[in-house]
Amino acid sequence: MKIFSGNSNSALAESILNHLNLQMGKAEVSSFSDGEISVSIKESVRGLDCFVVQSTSFPVNTNLMELLILIDALKRASAGRITAVMPYFGYARQDRKTKARDPISAKLCADLLVAAGANRVLTMDLHAPQIQGFFNIPVDHLLGVEVLAEHLRNYLKNFDSEEFMVVSPDLGSVTRARNLASKLDVALAIIDKRRQRANVSEVVNLIGNVAGKNVLIVDDLIDTAGTLCNAAKALIEIGKAKSVISCATHGVLSGAAIERIGNSVIDKLFISDTIALPKEKQLEKIEVVSVAKIFAKAIQNIHDNKAVSPLFGEV
Repeated sequence: MKIFSGNSNSALAESILNHLNLQMGKAEVSSFSDGEISVSIKESVRGLDCFVVQSTSFPVNTNLMELLILIDALKRASAGRITAVMPYFGYARQDRKTKARDPISAKLCADLLVAAGANRVLTMDLHAPQIQGFFNIPVDHLLGVEVLAEHLRNYLKNFDSEEFMVVSPDLGSVTRARNLASKLDVALAIIDKRRQRANVSEVVNLIGNVAGKNVLIVDDLIDTAGTLCNAAKALIEIGKAKSVISCATHGVLSGAAIERIGNSVIDKLFISDTIALPKEKQLEKIEVVSVAKIFAKAIQNIHDNKAVSPLFGEV
């Protein structure tokens, strides 16, 4: 087994390697002066089980091309099997046509990965689980809620379970929120919102009584943080919640997200390290939870031809 990494999240890749007691595969990933990606594999991979760790986060297109070219290089070097390990799968929100003549970019990315030579994909919390069906190769889909729940149990020890509630920020996240509420053994509430245009939403209705409760908003990703901060404000002002914390698997945190979170009523935000958090985006109220251990276990199981599903409670 050999594990390689692009430049999107080398810290997570190193952490995964530490859990597996392995050294990083020897590869050089850089750019030519005109911006084209340059990849050079510095050791033999003939017949080996190869894993490429690369989140397709910002800069999305550069990181996607790095991944595709790394896979192509390994395929042409006669690697036995190539698994694209994508902690964060970019373009996942473009998974269907919302209006006439829209592209389905998530499907295009799936086709590109297969065309490049990937034999398998390992990812976490796809924005739409049906994206797994866009691939004609196996997709192992890990659940970030498993890691977050374990971390949150320690944080919530100071709270009475009856004083605490999990809140879904929209109807699309209900399954994820219900799963987390079940693991934490607390009640669930749902925010019904109407999205007016991209990255702008309005809280319409609150399903459930959060008055006097400490609430946890759970989502798969936080992009501009507009939805999250509006939801938190509504929970305090309209729902009369006592306090608000939040958690999400992917901290995209683009645009004015950091400023919004810093000025919001949210006391604490837990995100995973599927996307690297640069120093300029680090806040005291943001805590990063590592997913390296579960990815290391999944990679080992895939290499050993064992089931990955037991990692998230399934047979």
